[in-house]
Amino acid sequence: MVRQQVTGDLYAEVQSFYAWQMRRVDALDVEGFAATFTDDGVVVHADGHRQAGREEMVAGMRARLPRYKDVAVRHWFGHLLIEAGGAGEDTVRVSYYTLVTQVDGEGKVSFQPTFTVEDVLVRVDGRLLTRSRVIHRDVPGRPGAAAVL
Repeated sequence: MVRQQVTGDLYAEVQSFYAWQMRRVDALDVEGFAATFTDDGVVVHADGHRQAGREEMVAGMRARLPRYKDVAVRHWFGHLLIEAGGAGEDTVRVSYYTLVTQVDGEGKVSFQPTFTVEDVLVRVDGRLLTRSRVIHRDVPGRPGAAAVL
């Protein structure tokens, strides 16, 4: 399969977008994280739970905040596959692997399950926002859900 290369500028923009988005979630800034989605953005979690719109996202994240008491959380993304175009010139499809670490007060690191994520990013008023995110938990024997965009 021949894949069209995206520009270095777009690749850097997408990387910077994710760095900003994940720093919001790692800082437990739920409103800031939700603001990186479109108003009608959708997240489909690995367990099938679906959240639509920023209000649902904020409520869901607030309910999970107690599990992050006394740990520092970091989201690590890698192996990004980026495809521009599709539904419109201002649409970017991204598939990537994610690893989440948690560090306790004594510096002990624990690793959470790994996931493959499929995002659709859109440009709104000149900046990227996430329109949809589908998260797939990695399972032995099953190739990454988003191996091919």
